Amino acid sequence: MKQNSLNLLLFVLFSLSVNAQSYAPKAGADGSTAIHRDSEDLVAWATGAEVVRGPQNIANPTGPLATVGEADNAIGKSNGVIVSLGDGGTAVLTFEKPIVNNVGFDFAIFENSFSDTFLELAFVEVSSNGTDYFRFPSHSQTQTDTQVGGFGSIDPTYINNLAGKYRASYGTPFDLDDITDNVLLNKNAITHVKLIDVIGTIDPAYASYDSYGNIVNDPYATPFPSSGFDLDAIGVLKQVTLGLNDKTRTNALGLYPNPATSQLYVSKSGTVTIYSVTGKLVLKQLVSNKATPISVTRLNSGVYIVKLTTTEGVLTQKLIKN
Repeated sequence: MKQNSLNLLLFVLFSLSVNAQSYAPKAGADGSTAIHRDSEDLVAWATGAEVVRGPQNIANPTGPLATVGEADNAIGKSNGVIVSLGDGGTAVLTFEKPIVNNVGFDFAIFENSFSDTFLELAFVEVSSNGTDYFRFPSHSQTQTDTQVGGFGSIDPTYINNLAGKYRASYGTPFDLDDITDNVLLNKNAITHVKLIDVIGTIDPAYASYDSYGNIVNDPYATPFPSSGFDLDAIGVLKQVTLGLNDKTRTNALGLYPNPATSQLYVSKSGTVTIYSVTGKLVLKQLVSNKATPISVTRLNSGVYIVKLTTTEGVLTQKLIKN
């Protein structure tokens, strides 16, 4: 009996630890990470937006799409004027100056929830070239036994690295340090932020999953024109400051020809390093001027990442080797 009691106690303690409320609480509560739209820490806002709508109900994929708002509603400061993404819809936002990775949070995403618990969520990805995107590691501890209804509630302390964690006027912040380093991502020159609506159903046929393989349970179904994540704005906390002495440059390195067969050239002097898409260094060469050839004959056909390190900073571009 004593052993059985001990086993039961250990099971209860384990269950409590697994299901513990792990993350920051609602806006205004002690320990909250919510950022008000009038915060002086916000230095810029998105200047471009493209939206691909999802259906009002993913179970009826050929049915009507979300229709509320326009893509341009997501440009500029948070003001409560939104664009609805629909189930699984996406939005890509761009910025006048790239977002950079610095100490603490780097940008914040604003939704328009009318309460601290009616939370419509979205995954967040970033790119430094507009092609290769990397997702923030998300976590949902919301139970998946019972569907959260169309106007149901979620505890924000169960949510991490998902946009929509906080009510209207309060942004959910994101720290680029949370994304694993990759040669295809320059965290000091983030040009694109993508949002992908979480399809909140717990039906495995349509469900969305977090980075731990958990179904993300959020309000569903919402078969209305305002279905899905309602994007208000993206505010920038850390951005590139362009100037004569700035060390972060976003222009391409002038790589040619591309695709390349036997040799290539870069537009500036410096140290050229070429990496495979898995991050393996395959070539390194000092280039004295733009007429210096770089032999790539021994490289296998495929896609590579070329980095040019100069006195002005590091430039990166994708290379296709024939």
